[in-house]
Parts: sequence; C-alpha cells; structure tokens
Amino acid sequence: MSTYRAAQVATAGGPFEIVEREVPQPGPGHVRVAVDACGICHSDAAFVNALLPGVRFPLVPGHEIAGRIEELGEGTQSRGWQVGDRVAVGWFGGSCGHCRRCRQGDFIVCENLKVPGWAYDGGFAEAVIAPADALAGIPDALAPTDAGPLACAGVTTYNGLRRSSARPGDLVAVLGIGGLGHLGVKYAAAMGFETVAIARGAAKADFAKQLGAHHYIDSTADTTVADALQSLGGAKVVLATAANSDAATATVEGLSPRGELVVIGATAEPLGVSPNQLLMSGKIIRGHPSGTAQDVQDTMAFSALHGIRPMTEIMPLDQADEAYQKMMSGTARFRMVLTPR
Repeated sequence: MSTYRAAQVATAGGPFEIVEREVPQPGPGHVRVAVDACGICHSDAAFVNALLPGVRFPLVPGHEIAGRIEELGEGTQSRGWQVGDRVAVGWFGGSCGHCRRCRQGDFIVCENLKVPGWAYDGGFAEAVIAPADALAGIPDALAPTDAGPLACAGVTTYNGLRRSSARPGDLVAVLGIGGLGHLGVKYAAAMGFETVAIARGAAKADFAKQLGAHHYIDSTADTTVADALQSLGGAKVVLATAANSDAATATVEGLSPRGELVVIGATAEPLGVSPNQLLMSGKIIRGHPSGTAQDVQDTMAFSALHGIRPMTEIMPLDQADEAYQKMMSGTARFRMVLTPR
C-alpha cells in the first residue's frame, strides 16, 4: 500500500479524525508493523489532552498494538525478526539504551522511555513504525484483539503480581474489577494465590467468582475493607487497579505485617497514609510500571497457557472517536479495541 489510514487528534482535547498518510519506511533498528488491532487505554487521555510534556499534534495515540511485521529496517534481521512475524508493542515502546537505568538493565524506567503515541505515532492506525527492542512475539493461540490489551493492561497486572512479595497460597486482594482488575483477578487465581476481589456493590460478587476470586468484598458494605481483609487473615498484597486513592488507602490497614500495597491505577490524588501505619508492621507501598517487551511476551505466554483473555469490545478504526469516548465514560466492558476494518 502507498498510503495508510490513521485516527489522529489535531489539537489538545479535540475529536479523532481519520486521515490518509504516506506509508513510512522504517529506519535503522526499526520495523513497520501492519496493525491488526490496538486497544484503547485510559492513559491515552494523557496524550490526547496534552497532560504530559513533549506531546505534539497532530497526534496518533495507541500503545496496545498487535500486528505483523511488514518491513524490516537496517539491522533488525540480526535480532531474529522476520517479515510476517506476529508482534505486540505496549507502553514500553523502546528504550534509549544509554541512560543509567538502561545500563543497569532496568529498561522500563528508562529516563528516555519511548511510549507509542508520545514518542512516535501509535497504533490507532493501519501501520506503525516501532523500534525493534519494543517488539514482543505473539503466541499462535492469541488473537490480535486479545494480544493488544495484554501488551499494557495485561503486563501491568501480571508483572505487578509476579514481582510482588506474594507466593502461592498467600492472600492477595485485587482492588477494582474493571479494565485492569478483571485481568488482575484472573492472573492472581492462576498464580495460585488465595484471591480476593474488592469492588463496589454486592451485585458484583458473582462476576468476581466467575473471574476466579475465592472471596469478594463489597467496599460499600458496613464492614470496612480493612476489617474484611483482616478477617481473612490479612492480605500479603493488595493490587490497587482502581484509580481511586481513597479506596487504595482504605486497604492499608487490611495488609498483613510486611504486606504490600502495589499501586497501578493512575490518579493525581494523594494517598492518605501516615508513617505510623507503615512503621510498626513494616508495610510497603510502591508503584509499579508496566513492563518491557520481554515482560509483555511472558504475559502473553502465561495468558495463552492458562486460557486468560481480556474482556473486550471491538470497533473499527473509523469509529475511533466513539470508542475512545466510551472508554472515557467508563461504560466499556472492559477494554475497547480498534481494528482496521
């Protein structure tokens, strides 16, 4: 093809429009990916609304990309990639390789991290140019509409749990069972944790059990979330997927000694935790970033092995604005995914 379609935002906070662009050629160390699917993440709003430094317009967001390598740039064949390989690109869209964090091998906190839709055009398009170090191989068992969301929402929850201090048999709670949380519950159960789902309202209990939760806590009930967790023995880990600082704060007293609150739900509101709540029992609060391309590949392999798939709503690229607004309104169940047709 000589041109391709992309869904772009021309100005900060503006609507999506479909445009035709010339097909770009991948430079050294890059590949062109024909996009088969791209998830819509709430983090895309930070780019669309210019809430982060360095955002440029017109902007094509999208960092939950699944597709096929269409053309190889110079130097990429030596890395083992071939035309036709099925690949995913997530929040980790490449690293600089020379900052201190990269030299220490901690690429996900690269000081010059390349996020698709921020550092370069993202996957709300029929094609994308991406650095080769951002590519994760997609297992044959995964459809592109599943692989895309796993490259961000999936790896964030999976990595948050596997890099926590919890071990099989430990009590692990997942706060929120929405776009991130429904995957968190599935992963926690598959990892062998005694899994607790925490959400608002008694009506979600059956859904939580369907996801694999062993226990359900209604955060609106008379019993506090902390007391409910302590009645189960105290949580070794709470994975806070809900972007609600008050809700995350309410779980801290429900942690066991040396328990961890792992925060992955992004919000600007501060947590209301005092040092006294942490000191005597050695509790930990930490943020967890997404994951490297290898972490994405690990996530997809684990998902394929255990039959874990995101719950998605699929819409064509032409309806990018409608799909984005549905995500922003909170009515998506649970990950919106765009496809070229």
